Amino acid sequence: MNKVYQKRRDILGKLLPKDCGIIIPGADLQYRNADSSYNFRQDSSFYYLSGFCEADSTILIKNNNGSIESSIFVPKKDKLKETWDGHIEGPEGAISSYAFDNAYVNEDIDSLMPDLIIGMDRIFYLLGNKDNFDQKVVSWIKKATSKDRHSKSIDIANGTSLIGNMRLIKDDEEIAIIKKACEISADAHIEGMRSVKPEMNEQAMEAIYLHEFAKRGGRFAAYTPIVAGGSNACVLHYVENNETLGKSDLLLVDAGCEYDMYASDITRTYPVNGKFSSEQLAIYEVVLEALHAAIECVKIGNNIMDPQTKSEKIITKGLVDLGILKGDVDELYEKGAYKDFYMHKIGHWMGLDVHDAGDYMENNEYMNYQAGMVTTIEPGIYISNDAEVEDKWKGIGIRIEDNILVTKSGNLNLTSKVPSDPKEIEALMS
Repeated sequence: MNKVYQKRRDILGKLLPKDCGIIIPGADLQYRNADSSYNFRQDSSFYYLSGFCEADSTILIKNNNGSIESSIFVPKKDKLKETWDGHIEGPEGAISSYAFDNAYVNEDIDSLMPDLIIGMDRIFYLLGNKDNFDQKVVSWIKKATSKDRHSKSIDIANGTSLIGNMRLIKDDEEIAIIKKACEISADAHIEGMRSVKPEMNEQAMEAIYLHEFAKRGGRFAAYTPIVAGGSNACVLHYVENNETLGKSDLLLVDAGCEYDMYASDITRTYPVNGKFSSEQLAIYEVVLEALHAAIECVKIGNNIMDPQTKSEKIITKGLVDLGILKGDVDELYEKGAYKDFYMHKIGHWMGLDVHDAGDYMENNEYMNYQAGMVTTIEPGIYISNDAEVEDKWKGIGIRIEDNILVTKSGNLNLTSKVPSDPKEIEALMS
């Protein structure tokens, strides 16, 4: 597997102009309080290019007139620290186990980095990616160009899109891992539907999902789960997850596990008592129609706004048909009247991050889908208690979200295992 990371470093190096380099910082250990740290999670771009999971590490990749060279700065070997915290690779391990050309102790980075980048035309790095790192890069470049009066100046460039658009197209190894993450999360959602009961607390439902993730190998959630009963579902990023579920409530759960560093991201909305009311079902069917139509748009030849437009038009018509919006469908769509009830984008890239790296526009136009991209598709309708609608619609919030892989022949729904058809949901919950 480590050869995969070496191959990615070589690809990235060849994307650099000749005599240019790119610096990628890893994550640092973060503390929750006092001396109690969070579980360490490596920076996604750093991991993508290394597979290396020790804090306070930094990668340098250089294109030396077409020859690619990769170096890494890592924590030094320390037997006492290893007794407490586990194995440390050290520079020798970074070379032997992770196939770097050069490896150094991270304590020496300020003295060695200027020597490694001297003579480069340009240095790329992930602008604004890490606190205080911008200043470090500037300092290294300043030292490199001031070593003697004949040193040439080194330009600085933002490498965020360079790495992000590499990450945007998933290779076979990544796709296999994402499929596993989606399978684990799908099973958790199915178990959630089977387990919910009136008068349960949202937190108890969150615990069921986290337990199901962990016991299947996804120890961590890819993001803080949204477990929103009733009108809480109309708060898009509701994460309090602490209220009691009413018998007549819908429950919106937006939750996905992280497996082997890769995310999944599923949302389902289902009735706490196992049966949709007529009003809930009417809204749900509009969202489901928008989901299916939007997924059909995810294919080579279409751009990323095609599913957005399709979902907006379907939801506008559906709201008119139900009498929630009043007027001509086309005019209402042009005015954006649907935004009172459907105010977010249809989806986002997914991979090492749940909101994954990669641009959405290219040459000032929306990007076209390519095989290997993974996107979420997640239309919704949210009718708050303050909305100027009939009372019977108030407090209904519905979102349905699937994870879609773009293929050469169309697309693959990686999360279709979780029922989204209302009849299938009710049958599962009965």
